[in-house]
Amino acid sequence: MEIGLARDDFLLHCSVERRLSENTLRAYSGDLSDFFAWLSVKENTEVSTDTLKAYLQVMVSDRELTTSTVRRRMACLRAFFRRAVDQGRGKNPFDGWKLALPKRRILPKALSRGEVASLLSRSAAPSTDAGIVEEGLGTALRLIVATGLRVGELCRLRVLDVVTDGTSLRVHGKGSRDRVVYITDLELRATLQRLAQRRFCLGGSHAPLFLNRRGSQMKPQSIRLRLHRAAALAGLARRITPHMLRHTAATLLMEMGVDIRIVQRLLGHSTIATTEIYTHVSDETLRLSLAKADVLGSLGSAYP
Repeated sequence: MEIGLARDDFLLHCSVERRLSENTLRAYSGDLSDFFAWLSVKENTEVSTDTLKAYLQVMVSDRELTTSTVRRRMACLRAFFRRAVDQGRGKNPFDGWKLALPKRRILPKALSRGEVASLLSRSAAPSTDAGIVEEGLGTALRLIVATGLRVGELCRLRVLDVVTDGTSLRVHGKGSRDRVVYITDLELRATLQRLAQRRFCLGGSHAPLFLNRRGSQMKPQSIRLRLHRAAALAGLARRITPHMLRHTAATLLMEMGVDIRIVQRLLGHSTIATTEIYTHVSDETLRLSLAKADVLGSLGSAYP
Protein backbone atom coordinates (compact mmCIF):
# COMPACT_ATOMS: atom_id res chain seq x y z
CA MET A 1 0.00 0.00 0.00
CA GLU A 2 1.34 3.42 -0.97
CA ILE A 3 0.93 5.21 2.35
CA GLY A 4 0.87 8.78 1.06
CA LEU A 5 -1.90 8.13 -1.47
CA ALA A 6 -3.94 6.10 1.01
CA ARG A 7 -3.60 8.83 3.65
CA ASP A 8 -4.66 11.60 1.26
CA ASP A 9 -7.59 9.52 0.00
CA PHE A 10 -8.77 8.83 3.55
CA LEU A 11 -8.63 12.47 4.65
CA LEU A 12 -10.45 13.57 1.49
CA HIS A 13 -13.09 10.90 2.14
CA CYS A 14 -13.51 12.16 5.72
CA SER A 15 -13.83 15.76 4.54
CA VAL A 16 -16.09 15.36 1.51
CA GLU A 17 -18.16 12.24 2.15
CA ARG A 18 -18.23 12.01 5.94
CA ARG A 19 -18.25 15.81 6.37
CA LEU A 20 -16.13 15.70 9.51
CA SER A 21 -15.20 18.94 11.23
CA GLU A 22 -11.91 20.76 10.69
CA ASN A 23 -10.81 19.88 14.21
CA THR A 24 -11.46 16.17 13.63
CA LEU A 25 -9.64 16.27 10.30
CA ARG A 26 -6.61 17.90 11.92
CA ALA A 27 -6.66 15.32 14.69
CA TYR A 28 -6.92 12.43 12.21
CA SER A 29 -4.10 13.86 10.11
CA GLY A 30 -1.89 14.06 13.19
CA ASP A 31 -2.91 10.56 14.29
CA LEU A 32 -1.93 9.04 10.95
CA SER A 33 1.35 10.99 10.87
CA ASP A 34 2.24 9.71 14.33
CA PHE A 35 1.45 6.10 13.50
CA PHE A 36 3.36 6.02 10.24
CA ALA A 37 6.32 7.89 11.78
CA TRP A 38 6.44 5.21 14.50
CA LEU A 39 6.11 2.53 11.84
CA SER A 40 9.02 3.94 9.80
CA VAL A 41 11.30 3.78 12.83
CA LYS A 42 10.40 0.10 13.14
CA GLU A 43 11.47 -0.26 9.48
CA ASN A 44 8.32 -2.19 8.80
CA THR A 45 5.78 -1.13 6.19
CA GLU A 46 3.58 -4.21 6.64
CA VAL A 47 0.83 -3.57 9.17
CA SER A 48 -0.57 -6.59 10.99
CA THR A 49 -2.69 -7.04 14.09
CA ASP A 50 0.51 -7.54 16.08
CA THR A 51 1.78 -4.22 14.73
CA LEU A 52 -1.33 -2.47 16.00
CA LYS A 53 -1.02 -4.16 19.38
CA ALA A 54 2.59 -3.01 19.65
CA TYR A 55 1.59 0.57 18.80
CA LEU A 56 -1.21 0.40 21.37
CA GLN A 57 1.30 -0.75 23.98
CA VAL A 58 3.59 2.18 23.16
CA MET A 59 0.77 4.70 23.50
CA VAL A 60 -0.54 3.28 26.77
CA SER A 61 2.63 2.22 28.59
CA ASP A 62 5.52 4.22 27.13
CA ARG A 63 3.85 7.53 26.29
CA GLU A 64 1.08 7.26 28.90
CA LEU A 65 -1.44 8.96 26.64
CA THR A 66 -4.94 9.57 27.95
CA THR A 67 -7.59 6.96 27.27
CA SER A 68 -9.55 9.39 25.11
CA THR A 69 -6.50 10.08 22.90
CA VAL A 70 -5.74 6.38 22.54
CA ARG A 71 -9.37 5.62 21.67
CA ARG A 72 -9.44 8.35 19.03
CA ARG A 73 -6.18 7.21 17.43
CA MET A 74 -7.32 3.62 17.25
CA ALA A 75 -10.69 4.71 15.85
CA CYS A 76 -8.85 6.75 13.22
CA LEU A 77 -6.66 3.79 12.25
CA ARG A 78 -9.66 1.46 12.13
CA ALA A 79 -11.48 3.83 9.77
CA PHE A 80 -8.30 4.34 7.71
CA PHE A 81 -7.74 0.63 7.10
CA ARG A 82 -11.43 0.01 6.44
CA ARG A 83 -11.27 2.68 3.75
CA ALA A 84 -8.05 1.20 2.36
CA VAL A 85 -9.70 -2.21 2.01
CA ASP A 86 -12.71 -0.63 0.29
CA GLN A 87 -10.30 0.91 -2.22
CA GLY A 88 -8.53 -2.41 -2.82
CA ARG A 89 -5.40 -1.51 -0.85
CA GLY A 90 -4.63 -4.68 1.10
CA LYS A 91 -6.15 -6.37 4.14
CA ASN A 92 -7.60 -4.88 7.30
CA PRO A 93 -5.34 -5.63 10.31
CA PHE A 94 -8.26 -4.94 12.64
CA ASP A 95 -10.19 -7.98 11.35
CA GLY A 96 -10.63 -10.53 14.12
CA TRP A 97 -9.27 -8.24 16.83
CA LYS A 98 -11.71 -7.16 19.52
CA LEU A 99 -10.09 -4.05 20.89
CA ALA A 100 -11.33 -3.26 24.40
CA LEU A 101 -10.23 -0.03 26.02
CA PRO A 102 -11.56 1.19 29.36
CA LYS A 103 -13.97 4.07 29.12
CA ARG A 104 -12.93 6.91 31.38
CA ARG A 105 -15.82 9.01 32.62
CA ILE A 106 -14.74 12.64 32.48
CA LEU A 107 -17.26 15.08 33.88
CA PRO A 108 -17.68 18.13 31.65
CA LYS A 109 -16.55 21.49 32.99
CA ALA A 110 -19.43 23.88 33.44
CA LEU A 111 -19.74 27.42 34.75
CA SER A 112 -21.66 28.35 37.86
CA ARG A 113 -24.78 30.46 37.49
CA GLY A 114 -22.90 33.43 38.89
CA GLU A 115 -20.09 33.04 36.37
CA VAL A 116 -22.55 32.80 33.49
CA ALA A 117 -24.39 35.91 34.65
CA SER A 118 -21.14 37.90 34.97
CA LEU A 119 -19.89 36.77 31.57
CA LEU A 120 -23.13 37.52 29.71
CA SER A 121 -23.47 40.88 31.44
CA ARG A 122 -19.93 41.89 30.50
CA SER A 123 -20.13 40.63 26.92
CA ALA A 124 -23.38 42.52 26.33
CA ALA A 125 -21.98 45.81 27.63
CA PRO A 126 -20.69 48.39 25.15
CA SER A 127 -16.92 48.67 24.99
CA THR A 128 -14.64 51.52 24.06
CA ASP A 129 -11.52 49.40 24.30
CA ALA A 130 -10.64 48.63 20.68
CA GLY A 131 -13.62 46.34 20.18
CA ILE A 132 -12.68 43.85 22.90
CA VAL A 133 -16.39 43.21 23.31
CA GLU A 134 -17.73 43.53 19.79
CA GLU A 135 -21.15 43.62 18.23
CA GLY A 136 -22.56 40.12 18.06
CA LEU A 137 -20.34 38.55 20.73
CA GLY A 138 -22.92 38.96 23.47
CA THR A 139 -25.58 37.50 21.18
CA ALA A 140 -23.31 34.60 20.25
CA LEU A 141 -22.57 33.71 23.88
CA ARG A 142 -26.22 34.00 24.92
CA LEU A 143 -27.15 31.77 22.01
CA ILE A 144 -24.69 29.07 23.08
CA VAL A 145 -25.92 29.17 26.68
CA ALA A 146 -29.57 29.09 25.57
CA THR A 147 -29.25 26.30 23.01
CA GLY A 148 -25.97 24.46 23.65
CA LEU A 149 -24.66 25.09 20.12
CA ARG A 150 -21.15 23.96 19.23
CA VAL A 151 -18.89 26.86 18.31
CA GLY A 152 -18.51 25.51 14.76
CA GLU A 153 -22.29 25.33 14.38
CA LEU A 154 -22.58 28.90 15.62
CA CYS A 155 -20.05 30.17 13.07
CA ARG A 156 -21.83 28.36 10.21
CA LEU A 157 -25.17 30.05 10.87
CA ARG A 158 -26.49 32.15 7.99
CA VAL A 159 -29.35 34.59 7.65
CA LEU A 160 -31.60 31.97 6.04
CA ASP A 161 -31.13 29.72 9.08
CA VAL A 162 -33.03 32.19 11.27
CA VAL A 163 -36.81 31.87 11.17
CA THR A 164 -38.34 35.28 10.39
CA ASP A 165 -39.69 35.88 13.90
CA GLY A 166 -36.51 34.59 15.55
CA THR A 167 -38.27 31.72 17.32
CA SER A 168 -36.01 29.00 15.91
CA LEU A 169 -32.78 28.28 14.07
CA ARG A 170 -31.75 25.60 11.62
CA VAL A 171 -28.40 24.27 12.78
CA HIS A 172 -25.96 22.45 10.52
CA GLY A 173 -24.42 19.91 12.87
CA LYS A 174 -21.67 17.32 12.82
CA GLY A 175 -21.85 14.55 10.26
CA SER A 176 -24.22 16.53 8.02
CA ARG A 177 -26.99 16.21 10.62
CA ASP A 178 -29.23 19.28 10.60
CA ARG A 179 -31.55 20.06 13.48
CA VAL A 180 -33.87 22.82 14.62
CA VAL A 181 -33.37 24.59 17.95
CA TYR A 182 -35.97 26.85 19.50
CA ILE A 183 -35.39 30.26 21.05
CA THR A 184 -37.67 30.85 24.04
CA ASP A 185 -36.12 34.06 25.39
CA LEU A 186 -38.03 37.02 23.95
CA GLU A 187 -35.09 39.43 24.12
CA LEU A 188 -32.80 36.96 22.35
CA ARG A 189 -35.45 36.42 19.66
CA ALA A 190 -35.66 40.14 18.98
CA THR A 191 -31.87 40.45 18.91
CA LEU A 192 -31.57 37.61 16.39
CA GLN A 193 -34.23 39.22 14.21
CA ARG A 194 -32.37 42.54 14.15
CA LEU A 195 -29.02 40.85 13.54
CA ALA A 196 -30.42 38.76 10.67
CA GLN A 197 -32.01 41.83 9.08
CA ARG A 198 -28.72 43.76 9.19
CA ARG A 199 -26.78 40.84 7.73
CA PHE A 200 -29.39 40.41 4.99
CA CYS A 201 -28.91 44.03 3.95
CA LEU A 202 -25.16 43.42 3.70
CA GLY A 203 -25.10 40.11 1.85
CA GLY A 204 -28.52 38.58 1.31
CA SER A 205 -30.00 35.40 2.75
CA HIS A 206 -26.75 33.43 2.51
CA ALA A 207 -24.73 35.99 4.48
CA PRO A 208 -23.06 34.70 7.67
CA LEU A 209 -24.87 35.69 10.84
CA PHE A 210 -21.69 36.34 12.83
CA LEU A 211 -18.95 38.39 11.19
CA ASN A 212 -15.37 39.24 12.05
CA ARG A 213 -13.87 42.73 11.80
CA ARG A 214 -13.22 42.25 8.08
CA GLY A 215 -16.86 41.46 7.41
CA SER A 216 -16.36 37.77 6.64
CA GLN A 217 -17.64 34.69 8.46
CA MET A 218 -16.47 34.44 12.06
CA LYS A 219 -14.09 31.55 12.74
CA PRO A 220 -14.25 29.37 15.88
CA GLN A 221 -10.82 30.56 16.99
CA SER A 222 -12.02 34.17 16.84
CA ILE A 223 -14.93 33.31 19.12
CA ARG A 224 -12.54 31.57 21.52
CA LEU A 225 -10.20 34.57 21.70
CA ARG A 226 -13.03 37.06 22.18
CA LEU A 227 -14.62 34.87 24.82
CA HIS A 228 -11.30 34.60 26.66
CA ARG A 229 -10.95 38.39 26.72
CA ALA A 230 -14.57 38.92 27.78
CA ALA A 231 -14.14 36.39 30.61
CA ALA A 232 -11.03 38.21 31.83
CA LEU A 233 -12.90 41.52 31.80
CA ALA A 234 -15.73 39.86 33.75
CA GLY A 235 -13.22 38.90 36.44
CA LEU A 236 -13.33 35.15 35.82
CA ALA A 237 -10.00 33.66 36.84
CA ARG A 238 -10.15 30.38 34.94
CA ARG A 239 -9.95 29.98 31.19
CA ILE A 240 -13.43 29.82 29.65
CA THR A 241 -14.06 28.08 26.32
CA PRO A 242 -17.14 27.93 24.08
CA HIS A 243 -17.45 24.22 24.80
CA MET A 244 -17.70 24.98 28.52
CA LEU A 245 -20.71 27.16 27.70
CA ARG A 246 -22.24 24.24 25.78
CA HIS A 247 -21.65 22.01 28.81
CA THR A 248 -23.16 24.70 31.02
CA ALA A 249 -26.30 24.85 28.89
CA ALA A 250 -26.79 21.09 29.13
CA THR A 251 -26.06 20.99 32.86
CA LEU A 252 -28.51 23.80 33.65
CA LEU A 253 -31.25 22.13 31.60
CA MET A 254 -30.73 18.81 33.40
CA GLU A 255 -30.75 20.55 36.79
CA MET A 256 -34.07 22.19 35.90
CA GLY A 257 -35.61 18.80 35.12
CA VAL A 258 -35.67 18.88 31.31
CA ASP A 259 -36.03 15.35 29.89
CA ILE A 260 -32.72 13.88 28.77
CA ARG A 261 -34.14 13.03 25.34
CA ILE A 262 -34.96 16.68 24.76
CA VAL A 263 -31.45 17.69 25.85
CA GLN A 264 -30.05 15.06 23.46
CA ARG A 265 -32.00 16.53 20.56
CA LEU A 266 -31.08 20.10 21.47
CA LEU A 267 -27.35 19.28 21.63
CA GLY A 268 -27.41 17.19 18.46
CA HIS A 269 -26.01 14.03 20.05
CA SER A 270 -26.38 10.98 17.80
CA THR A 271 -26.83 8.67 20.81
CA ILE A 272 -28.32 9.29 24.22
CA ALA A 273 -25.24 7.70 25.82
CA THR A 274 -23.31 10.89 25.05
CA THR A 275 -25.94 13.00 26.78
CA GLU A 276 -26.07 10.79 29.87
CA ILE A 277 -22.86 12.30 31.21
CA TYR A 278 -24.93 15.38 32.08
CA THR A 279 -27.02 13.37 34.52
CA HIS A 280 -24.26 13.97 37.05
CA VAL A 281 -25.23 16.37 39.80
CA SER A 282 -23.26 19.58 39.62
CA ASP A 283 -20.96 20.38 42.53
CA GLU A 284 -23.02 23.43 43.43
CA THR A 285 -26.29 21.51 43.47
CA LEU A 286 -24.66 18.69 45.42
CA ARG A 287 -23.40 21.05 48.14
CA LEU A 288 -26.75 22.80 48.45
CA SER A 289 -28.67 19.52 48.61
CA LEU A 290 -26.39 18.06 51.27
CA ALA A 291 -26.54 21.24 53.35
CA LYS A 292 -30.32 21.22 53.18
CA ALA A 293 -30.50 17.53 54.09
CA ASP A 294 -28.22 17.92 57.16
CA VAL A 295 -27.97 14.18 57.76
CA LEU A 296 -26.25 14.38 61.15
CA GLY A 297 -28.54 17.13 62.38
CA SER A 298 -31.56 15.04 61.50
CA LEU A 299 -30.43 12.38 63.97
CA GLY A 300 -31.13 14.74 66.86
CA SER A 301 -30.47 13.36 70.32
CA ALA A 302 -29.72 9.93 68.89
CA TYR A 303 -26.40 11.33 67.69
CA PRO A 304 -23.89 11.54 70.59
